[in-house]
Amino acid sequence: MVTLRTEPVQRGLDALARQGLEWHAFVEGATELLGTAVPYDAACIGPIDPDTGLLTGSVKRNLGDEMDAEFLRHEYVTDEVNLFLALARRERPVGILADDTGGDPRRSSRHRDVFVPHWALDHEMRAIALADGTPWAAVALYRSGAAGGFSPAEADFLGRVSRTIALGVRAGLVTAVAASAAGGPGTPATGPAVLVVEADDAVSRLSPAAEARLAELGGSGWGALPNPVAAITAAARALGAGRLGTVPRLRVRTPAGEWLVVHAAPLTGPDGRACQVVVTIEEARPPEIVPLVVAAFGLTGREQEVVAAVLQGESTQEIGRALHLSPWTVQDHLKAVFEKAGVGSRRELVARVFFDHYAPRLSDRIAPGGFFAGA
Repeated sequence: MVTLRTEPVQRGLDALARQGLEWHAFVEGATELLGTAVPYDAACIGPIDPDTGLLTGSVKRNLGDEMDAEFLRHEYVTDEVNLFLALARRERPVGILADDTGGDPRRSSRHRDVFVPHWALDHEMRAIALADGTPWAAVALYRSGAAGGFSPAEADFLGRVSRTIALGVRAGLVTAVAASAAGGPGTPATGPAVLVVEADDAVSRLSPAAEARLAELGGSGWGALPNPVAAITAAARALGAGRLGTVPRLRVRTPAGEWLVVHAAPLTGPDGRACQVVVTIEEARPPEIVPLVVAAFGLTGREQEVVAAVLQGESTQEIGRALHLSPWTVQDHLKAVFEKAGVGSRRELVARVFFDHYAPRLSDRIAPGGFFAGA
């Protein structure tokens, strides 16, 4: 199949990535634009935690949510072909399943057990979207057998625009949340948020706070788990199977703008088998959020060091002495940081990093005396 209209689509994606859209809105637009250059029957794009490579959400076209847990089990536990994290190590982070399996896509368990029998999707092309060497999003496009497979030219185009997709998702993760979202309905989560997931991915136990957290993330304890929780459950199974070397964790931002950290670990029974997974969800602390937010601004290593010093309240002279820079060089770095972060002063920078991301609903938790409610 011949790839058409690539230049207009590339310009459209570049413009979309600069609009300051929240990641979900950016991905909606990017998915539609991609389809005008690379026709597909189904598509999925989602952000990933740049530190762990775990999916934290998704926008789908012509794919339901009913197979999310099964798909993620294949991605992190069962499958071995064209995994997203493996694509990140390629010079061109794109893979056409038929080409990379020597014409036998049934070597892929997700293809064999999920996409063909459930959706009749015979062809897959996927990519990992990196910016400055860091993964920020995963992209997957699918076609039925009648539509024909993906071409090398289409893979080249997806490779060219993958960085733009990464930049759009990266920027969307730090976009300010609308006030209406922060004030939306819902029961606030109180106490520890803990749930136990059985081998069939059904939840057998959960705390009251976990039920509230799952609802915040768009899922349910007694129904479909939200994507971040399903992903980390699969990663915990990978840990139990020896395919992962560290206890998985990821950071995810709720629609209301609150950052959460999700952890998971396999539980071992008396026979030594790991069949259950325990998942904990908690509010993220500044040390967990600040590196992600600063990275999402697209700062250089030196600019990140300057920001870290600013967040600690250091003056220009103190920053210069600590980093062996002149005050004028520090000011130059600050100017570049302000431009990338969309702020005009140190005060605005601190507010952008801390109040927009660490405490979007902080004012709701301050008691009349000035202390945190419940402190």
